[in-house]
Amino acid sequence: MARWLFKEEPAHYSFDQLLKDGSTRWDGVENNAALKNMRDVKKGDEILFYHTGDEKQVVGLMRAISNAYPDPNDKEGKLTVVDVKPVKKLHRPVTLVEMKASAKFEGFVLLRIPRLSVMPVPEEFWSEITKMSGA
Repeated sequence: MARWLFKEEPAHYSFDQLLKDGSTRWDGVENNAALKNMRDVKKGDEILFYHTGDEKQVVGLMRAISNAYPDPNDKEGKLTVVDVKPVKKLHRPVTLVEMKASAKFEGFVLLRIPRLSVMPVPEEFWSEITKMSGA
């Protein structure tokens, strides 16, 4: 099982909306590096839901309920999607500012490539984020 971080602007689709919907198809990823990561997502993988924009914080946990698959709405066949469901909202969001201030996140791709919308999360960073959140 792999672990990931998916980013979304909360004004577009928030974790609270995912909780309300119960599941969703994660789409709209167009960046080549993010798409490469997304193609590696497998059913059962765990995912951190990160609110971008003004918030810049991890707010919830999700699980992939499908393997990544071609976006059925993409006529060119370049885009990938994955179906996800919420696991739980974090007791306390973990902000980008907090992660940048901690030496424990040195080397985390979120801090090196902040515009990347889908990225792997190594165990040491996953554990620290969930610990900080009280999850």
